Amino acid sequence: MKQLCFLFLLFLLLQSTQAQRTKYNFNSDWKLSLQDDSIYAKKTFADSYWKNITLPYAWNEDDAFKKDIADLSTGIVWYRKHFRLPANAKGQKIFLEFEGIRQAGEFYVNGKFIGLHENGVMAFGFDITELAEFGDIENVIAVRIDNSWEYREKATNSKFQWEDKNFNANYGGISKNVYLHVVPKVYQTLPLYNNLKTTGVYVYADNYNIKAKTATVHAESEVKNESLAKLNITYEVQVSDKDGKIIKTFTGDKTMIAPGEIKTVKAAAAVNGLNFWSWGYGYLYNVQTRLTVNNITIDEVTTTTGFRKTEFKNGMIYLNDRVIMVHGYAQRTSNEWPAVGLSVPAWLSDYSNGLMVESNGNLVRWMHITPWKQDIESCDRVGLMQSMQAGDAEKDVEGVRWEQRKAVMRDAIIYNRNNPSIIFYECGNESISDAHMQEMKDIRNTYDAKGGRAIGSREMLDSKVAEYGGEMLYTNKSAHIPMWAMEYSRDEGSRKYWDDYTPPYHKDGVGPLHNGQDASAYNRNMESHAVENVKRWFEFWNERPGTGKRVSAGGVNIVFSETNTHHRGVDNYRRSGEVDALRIIKENFYANQVMWDGWVNPEKQHIHIIGHWNYLPGVKKDIYVVSTAAKVELKVNGTSLGFGTKSDGFLFTFKNVAWQLGNISAKGYDEKNTVVCSDQLTTVGEPVALRLKSIKRPTDFIADGHDLALVEVEVIDAKGSRCPTALNMISYTLDGPAVWRGGMAIGPDNYILSQQFPVEGGVNRFLIRSTTSPGEIKITATADGLKPATLTLTTTPFVTEGGLSKILPSAGLPSNLQRGPTPATPSYTITRTPINIIKATAGAHADSAFASYDDNELSDWVNDGKLNTAWIEYDLERAATVSEITLKLNNFRSRSYPLRITVDGKEVYKDSTPKSLGYCTLICKPTKGKKVRIELVKETISAATTTGMEVNGKKLDDGVGRNDANAKGTLSIIEAEIYEKL
Repeated sequence: MKQLCFLFLLFLLLQSTQAQRTKYNFNSDWKLSLQDDSIYAKKTFADSYWKNITLPYAWNEDDAFKKDIADLSTGIVWYRKHFRLPANAKGQKIFLEFEGIRQAGEFYVNGKFIGLHENGVMAFGFDITELAEFGDIENVIAVRIDNSWEYREKATNSKFQWEDKNFNANYGGISKNVYLHVVPKVYQTLPLYNNLKTTGVYVYADNYNIKAKTATVHAESEVKNESLAKLNITYEVQVSDKDGKIIKTFTGDKTMIAPGEIKTVKAAAAVNGLNFWSWGYGYLYNVQTRLTVNNITIDEVTTTTGFRKTEFKNGMIYLNDRVIMVHGYAQRTSNEWPAVGLSVPAWLSDYSNGLMVESNGNLVRWMHITPWKQDIESCDRVGLMQSMQAGDAEKDVEGVRWEQRKAVMRDAIIYNRNNPSIIFYECGNESISDAHMQEMKDIRNTYDAKGGRAIGSREMLDSKVAEYGGEMLYTNKSAHIPMWAMEYSRDEGSRKYWDDYTPPYHKDGVGPLHNGQDASAYNRNMESHAVENVKRWFEFWNERPGTGKRVSAGGVNIVFSETNTHHRGVDNYRRSGEVDALRIIKENFYANQVMWDGWVNPEKQHIHIIGHWNYLPGVKKDIYVVSTAAKVELKVNGTSLGFGTKSDGFLFTFKNVAWQLGNISAKGYDEKNTVVCSDQLTTVGEPVALRLKSIKRPTDFIADGHDLALVEVEVIDAKGSRCPTALNMISYTLDGPAVWRGGMAIGPDNYILSQQFPVEGGVNRFLIRSTTSPGEIKITATADGLKPATLTLTTTPFVTEGGLSKILPSAGLPSNLQRGPTPATPSYTITRTPINIIKATAGAHADSAFASYDDNELSDWVNDGKLNTAWIEYDLERAATVSEITLKLNNFRSRSYPLRITVDGKEVYKDSTPKSLGYCTLICKPTKGKKVRIELVKETISAATTTGMEVNGKKLDDGVGRNDANAKGTLSIIEAEIYEKL
């Protein structure tokens, strides 16, 4: 009888799996009300008059870039959705997955309260099996959302640290994707720890052999039995490549799982012929994990992932056995667009993140809070490494707020641990204690011990626990854990302003002061902004792998695209981007593209002339060229102006070049005088017409009520060339099934949602949103005195049934494989040999002299403030021909030290040190010896500058914590390095 009961239960179980696990797109057919009433939770409430929307949708999206971040609309709103579940889903489990909301939500299904979510960052889920109706019976979900800046967690009465009006733009509501899952009663869980307390599937690899293209692939699934049967389960894994070809099938655990039991099953096997995920090579695999009973599949989960090898050692980052120096962007996690906020379709995420790779960026550091899953998966596809935050504001916290941060880190790791592009976990925007870092590390080790990800934080320069660190603006080096700058160029420059000689003639620093500061750092034009980016990057690259035992692992520039956060100057948004808010490229994009085309050293020769060639007669100006070449020649209409003055590694300056109608060209030469790269600018004719074009996308423009088209408008001359100085006002009309979301330009309310706004530099863009009706859309652009332009777009149908669709938001999006696999060649060459210091003596405080060469940038040696004690002498491990000395001196950004250096008593250097972002290298007269003495020859005076001030008036660190600003006879060395040439 027991055997018959078991067989009957097994029969029922296998019957229930015929509908198989299904993941539905749950974004369609929602309704929105900006009112608050408890009656809205009831299933029977009549909501037909509410606004129809498609998720993701921030209810205050109209504010994006129109208002200051602090003024973004807040309040309580309701979202509702009517849906039907297939009849064959009855008897299975029903889960809802929310990628995230802002800020807190109360959730109801069919009038019953199902739960609360409050952190405003992470994904979460609900089990609605017991409340769900099936077949023709309608279900209703209702969500009450509060996006108040002052929201407090109900259980603790504590605010969340990241509810911050500086960096976390408040796009309220259900602003991320939602899914509905139908799964069998015996199933692999979802990676949604919040509410469900489940961890899902974990896929990773080890035992890599990069050259042989092999690795051991591991899969682990948390399995839950909610059936009435005790089952013997077999765990099977199938790995398929990007073309769907099965490359490996293997079997793991066979286990008995009782009703109500949760177990983790595992499998592993060596896999050959792997294509490893890499920078600009988003190669992904589908890993199917199956539960079978008697050779019948009862549950199958597909995990899209990639395999790559990482190491973090000797101060360097290794990806697939090749050293990679970080160069990329610190991007606000909101990653927002005008009049839309963060809630863009998946193809537009790929477009934006893909532009980072096109600029030769290799990493994005999402700031302060975890990015949404759509951006994480996008980085997988485009081949962009990520540093994934948890949730924080600044510095360490205690008590409830620390527990909140740990909870978000735990949830984020579980949710995102299968995404290969995540290389770093950042568990604090700045300086958490080693005890707290260990707690975060323990979370990583519990849920992602094998994922090949370093965990750390900004600062952490002397941590014994963190696996990476680095300051905000300055150069750090290490012989141990990688140190990379986490937002190194914070200057701002609007796309509207080319230079001092182009309408509207904006000079650096013009505009209102912020907190009384010199405005030149945050009110630049495009030319000076690009030049500054070159100077900043060179300081990191100058300390790159290959330059010694202690090296910089690179740095990321803040920000990639303009952001509606933490602004300075006259505009209500930050203009630090390499692209503007509509992702139109600025000049500093091209500067980065030139310098960053390599893993450490540039591996391809590039050149870019900054600016345009449409000036007025009589203009004479400096011309700047960014190039990897050894030298650069400039010509005007074929007449050579000679070779430019090289500085900052990649910058060539040509002084007082007179404008002439025609063209200006630049050629880059290598050390053998061979031309290796060239660029040219030509004078463009008078504006005669407009041109409209839709930014290319890989998928159809679909009529789902959420999809967006990005359209570009240009002012062109008779030859079809863009007029780079045009500032014409353009008017638009829109006909057909679409909603105008518009563009952006400097002006009243930044022209948000307006159907009339100007081009800047001859170009602008705008967004239009599909409706749920497919059809033809006609856009017409007109401007006084110019031939109009027309563009026709067509939206394709999007089929839903009962509010559900099997077409997921990222369906059809391809991977970017443009850069190809990780090169097998070394990424750097050794340029000089470090000579170890074995001991030091000093004029004062000799007992701390070792701190000047201890590979700890939070310690230093300093004398007692008297000029006659301002010396230190180093004993070298061997007699060496000293040719260079690299120093990090306290107050390096604001102070210059007049130094004399001797080797065995012979003077090899006497000059004042340059100010820097950290390190300076002093070129010495090559002299052999074993003792190096550095002494201050006269008193120093700090520069009277506010360059080291943040927008809120806070002093930014430029050395150790001690303030030496008025210490005239003080010599303070944080790190000293002695080198000889190869």
